[in-house]
Amino acid sequence: MIRVGIIGCGKIADAHAEQIQYIPGCRIVGACDAELLMAEQFCDRFGVEQAFGSVREMLASCRPDAVHITTPPQSHSELGGICLEAGCHVYVEKPFTVDAGEADALLQEAARRGCKVTVGHDHQFSQAALRMRQLVAEGYLGGPPFHMESVYGYDLGDPVYVRALLADEKHWVRALPGQLLQNVISHGISKIAEYLSGDMPRVMAHGFTSRFLRDLGERELVDELRVTLCDDTDATAYFTFSTQMHPSLHQFRLYGPENGLVVDYGQQTVLKLRGKKYKSHLERLIPPFEFAGHFAGCGALNLNRFLRNDFQMNWGMKNLITTFYQSITDNGPPPIPFREILLTSRIMDEIFSQTSKKGVKR
Repeated sequence: MIRVGIIGCGKIADAHAEQIQYIPGCRIVGACDAELLMAEQFCDRFGVEQAFGSVREMLASCRPDAVHITTPPQSHSELGGICLEAGCHVYVEKPFTVDAGEADALLQEAARRGCKVTVGHDHQFSQAALRMRQLVAEGYLGGPPFHMESVYGYDLGDPVYVRALLADEKHWVRALPGQLLQNVISHGISKIAEYLSGDMPRVMAHGFTSRFLRDLGERELVDELRVTLCDDTDATAYFTFSTQMHPSLHQFRLYGPENGLVVDYGQQTVLKLRGKKYKSHLERLIPPFEFAGHFAGCGALNLNRFLRNDFQMNWGMKNLITTFYQSITDNGPPPIPFREILLTSRIMDEIFSQTSKKGVKR
């Protein structure tokens, strides 16, 4: 039995608890929030016995095996260190920490204590992502990815969230070095980091404030980002973050020496891109039917999973949590290598450094 503690009882904590309930062999034994009422309400919603206003008190009283940290990222490093000191394995919501220095220190402390640590890059554990990873491992690309394109759309259409963020100059998102970008883009950057070589790629970044936000009077938040990356093997990648591009895509493309793949995380589809062209007019006749077959196959898989009640919106989170718990019980490697977590943090630091130096378009 994995005994689980939750630190931070906001909206994202509910998503964690909902998925934990699907996983056999684990139980939430305590929840903690700086606002004790939040912890008590969380415990009422999910049938958790003990609520706490103190992290150390929860750790001492409940003695959890694993702790999920679902607080704003400014507290992740300190809270992660306290949990590791207590001998707990730690699942940290994204973004992992405020910067790469904190990430490195936390990961080194985990390694020193023999504790498992992971970060909430749950998109990498969705059903489509697993299929993509399987095809890459089987050699469909014909070798390591030569080029990647990651697109992450973020819809600012929710007026309640936008007004709250724009109106509150002390909102915790604004206090992050990368502000709105830092709270979101690790999902897209981590997909690229998984396939990059070396400790740090070359990065060129351009960020600006969209006309949509400028028309609302916002002059500080960067909500449009374009990034080019190149590693020490000359593998390249593009990353696009946009609040205004529509459709609002969550896609990842990989191009290898022979073939390519397109993963759509919103639709949960994986398309195979054939590297060789057909002769003459066949190139205009056969590929459309091949793509139709790919889409039909993906639709059938998704329907089958839906009918088997195995198609939750947060299935990737459930799978990541399950894999993390298995690494604890089996003493195996954590689901996301420490190197990828740190590389994602380093890339993000460089992006924020460049976008802040260039300033924001006014």
